[in-house]
Amino acid sequence: MEYELKFSRYNEHSILIEWPAIMDENMLKDILNFKNIIEKKYIKQKVEVINAFNSILVIYNYTIDNINDEIFRLKALKFTEDDLVDSKSKLWKIPVCYDDEFGMDLNEFSKQKQLSETEVIELHSTAIYTIFFIGFLPGFLYLGGLDKKLHLDRKSTPNLDVKKGAVGIGGNQTGIYPQNSPGGWHIIGNTPVDFFNPKTNPPCVFNAGDQLKFYPISKSEFLDLEQDVKHGCFQLKPLQNA
Repeated sequence: MEYELKFSRYNEHSILIEWPAIMDENMLKDILNFKNIIEKKYIKQKVEVINAFNSILVIYNYTIDNINDEIFRLKALKFTEDDLVDSKSKLWKIPVCYDDEFGMDLNEFSKQKQLSETEVIELHSTAIYTIFFIGFLPGFLYLGGLDKKLHLDRKSTPNLDVKKGAVGIGGNQTGIYPQNSPGGWHIIGNTPVDFFNPKTNPPCVFNAGDQLKFYPISKSEFLDLEQDVKHGCFQLKPLQNA
């Protein structure tokens, strides 16, 4: 894929680098490689680098006096094999209960998509998703790879009380709310897994580029797992992809 990057001043301390506004795994690798080389070679001690699904924000701890010079330095960065991000990603398997008690929008969602609830659950839990970036809330994973049969625009009126662990679909993405929050995605289930804990190091174990797969569990399994998570008896462990 060929594309031209767009460099622009974001504010007096930041430069925004943008790729085309599409979700593409090869483009994600390019973004993560660029992020890696900036962090490794470009005055690491003076900048913070944040990636979204099609952009990198380079934040300096000083005011940028000459934006053209800084952009030139970024454009001049050269990649070597050692600068590439490790292609071996982690695969995380996440339990989800799609019971009506948790999937408050599952019935309406299935009607709009002209699918049965069983078909929605099967399609949603069969796919392997890629984590494109983490944002909106601490530990909120933006997941690409949703089956096209499940694509549906966000709700016109957001829900003001989406529960922690809610699994939702918004547009061509799916994701999990790591805490109680307002939200406009269609909620089809819930997971008892914690996605962000400020008391652990790191507080979020997931990284952009990792992969994730959901698997259905019953309500009783959900309640048992919920207690295990609450008492620290459940530890999420990734599998390594080749």
